[in-house]
Amino acid sequence: MISKPQILVVDDSPEIRLSAAFILEDQGFVVLEAENHHYAQTMLADNSVDLILLDMNFSLDTTSGEEGLRFLTWLSKSDFVIPVIAMTGWSNVDLAVNAMRLGACDFVEKPWNNQRLIQIIHQQLKLAGLQVQNQKLKQQLEPVAELDFTWRSAAMEKLLAQIDSVAATDASILLTGDNGTGKSHLAKRIHQQSDRASSTFISVNMGAISEALFESEMFGHKKGAFTDAKENRIGRFELAKDGTLFLDEIANIPQSQQAKLLRVLESGEYEVLGSSQTQHANSRIISATNGNIAQLIGDGAFREDLYFRLNTIELRVPSLKERLHDIVPLAKHFIALHGKKYKREELSLTPGAIQALETYHWPGNVREMSHLMERAVLLAQNSRLGQEDLHLSNLKPSNYLPMMTVDQAEHKLIEQALVLTNNNVPKAGIMLGLTKSSIYRRLEKYGIRTPDL
Repeated sequence: MISKPQILVVDDSPEIRLSAAFILEDQGFVVLEAENHHYAQTMLADNSVDLILLDMNFSLDTTSGEEGLRFLTWLSKSDFVIPVIAMTGWSNVDLAVNAMRLGACDFVEKPWNNQRLIQIIHQQLKLAGLQVQNQKLKQQLEPVAELDFTWRSAAMEKLLAQIDSVAATDASILLTGDNGTGKSHLAKRIHQQSDRASSTFISVNMGAISEALFESEMFGHKKGAFTDAKENRIGRFELAKDGTLFLDEIANIPQSQQAKLLRVLESGEYEVLGSSQTQHANSRIISATNGNIAQLIGDGAFREDLYFRLNTIELRVPSLKERLHDIVPLAKHFIALHGKKYKREELSLTPGAIQALETYHWPGNVREMSHLMERAVLLAQNSRLGQEDLHLSNLKPSNYLPMMTVDQAEHKLIEQALVLTNNNVPKAGIMLGLTKSSIYRRLEKYGIRTPDL
């Protein structure tokens, strides 16, 4: 749900604050109140304020605006970047000029005209939003390309039906499956069918973020927060405010950073590096992984509580070899797509090429299909793409295994490792890249007996 703008009214008069609250709440704003500038500073530290309506005169005198100017001076030196509308009961040009010099964006006299006050507030909130949007564009957010294709396979039709049933909710979704199966495209589809579709979709590859830059990338930083912080940077949670945040390769988050991500998911709170102000996240979380998180949890490499926060709903994306009815139509789709890009729109597939596509094992899934079709389009010598144009045989490894399930392959590999190590279970585990506890769990799973068991 999109959050309502919060306006802090700073005035020593309860009647003025009450009057402002009636007007602003009627316009759909959330109103916070502070009776003096000191209390206002505390309110800013504890709340995410979008605009301040500031009385310039308090107890020192009634006309100079000294207290208001002092507050604006403090605000300009703080971490807060919040538009301020100054107000006073005395028409004073010099005070207005000084207030604007210290950062106030506009000035109104009391008693105010309700229509004008609302107009100024909307205008300043819009300008503040445009400034944030400009900074977002400056950071060159990566676009997520859409896969304009109608899936034919039963496996994908079932998955899409599940997605359609949960997309409109705000539930966290974990997409699992092999590399290249199209998890990022499905995350985008979920966003487009949600109530947040009109807001931003932000994608971040968690495996590409170094441990040292994790907090800066996810939560943002202030200028000067560390040596290379030459300017303010908006974090991914702020960029995805009111929208969707897609965390790809979630299993690759370093253990030291998992607790920081968990805190945001549990409480919705985080701090920008270099700032003490607590920010509040408001984004739908979709994550994806090709890793075996259950094994990582068993090995102590991934927090179980973080996993539960991420997978309110877990959906597995089938590999391309499980979508046999999609293979040829998808190949034709990519030929048309890349043919249009490279002005080779006359291309088609021969029967031999179709047979080769249907029998190939597709270890790289949909992403591999796109790359192969693009290369074939670029290198085509005539309008008919044959088996030799696809170069599928060159990609087939010399030790290519016959088709089998993942469990069957794992079972066979464990038996081979035990033979090569003379039934030494720990050595077999090391050979397969498994911990001692992991290899014994698999022996129990597949009912494999060794002399020492």
